[in-house]
Amino acid sequence: MLLEGQVAIVTGGGRGIGRAIARKFASEGAAVVVTARTETEIKQVAAEIQQAAGKAAAVAANVGREADCEKIVAAARNAFGTVHILVNNAAIYGPVQPVEKWSAPDWDEVMAVNLRGPMLLSKLVLPEMYARGSGSILNISTVGAKAAFALSAAYTASKAGLIGLTRVLAAESGRRGVRVNAICPGPVTETRMSQDLTREFSAYFKSGTDDALKQMLEGILQGRPQTADEIAAAALFLVSDQARAITGQTLNVDGGMVFY
Repeated sequence: MLLEGQVAIVTGGGRGIGRAIARKFASEGAAVVVTARTETEIKQVAAEIQQAAGKAAAVAANVGREADCEKIVAAARNAFGTVHILVNNAAIYGPVQPVEKWSAPDWDEVMAVNLRGPMLLSKLVLPEMYARGSGSILNISTVGAKAAFALSAAYTASKAGLIGLTRVLAAESGRRGVRVNAICPGPVTETRMSQDLTREFSAYFKSGTDDALKQMLEGILQGRPQTADEIAAAALFLVSDQARAITGQTLNVDGGMVFY
């Protein structure tokens, strides 16, 4: 198995992409710490992993809070001894509105969860990774960080910042045995965030429920959305030794939507 004996933290692991990653990692031998704000969801994911003879622990936390980031890492060490892999997946979108209508508190909340949290968690796990001479950090960004989409200022800015953070971390850690990469998923329509955004964009533009989504899918070479399991498969590759020569990179898993 690709992750035998590894311990992984997966934020935003209660549903969608995070759940798929947690389950995929566990199926490949990792002990997984599943964390998100909704306790019932992460307990369910941990139970699913355990029922499949995997190892998992659930930690309810908000990565936008520094104390909660410390809680997550401490819980991982208490449960499994150390941390080999960190997946920064937790994210919020914020209000669907143009820039001139954004409030500073709404902006700050998105930045805290989507960008500050990954920095804090990386800061907490890097010292032990450096001491061990190995480790992998994977940040989940978005194709929106590479393309022009309206009404997504804070989400897009935070996810573009996450790509920048990925490169800086890779530059700092590359000769200390730690790899840092990012994935930019395309639209994963099975997730709650995608479904909520489809409704909100449709309401904003007063269009049919699926019009905005159909327009987006027309710009994808494969002509279809991606699945959470497809993102998880790419995540598994990037954190495994199969990608040991890859660091500082951003992999688009988008069916051919953006090209850099």
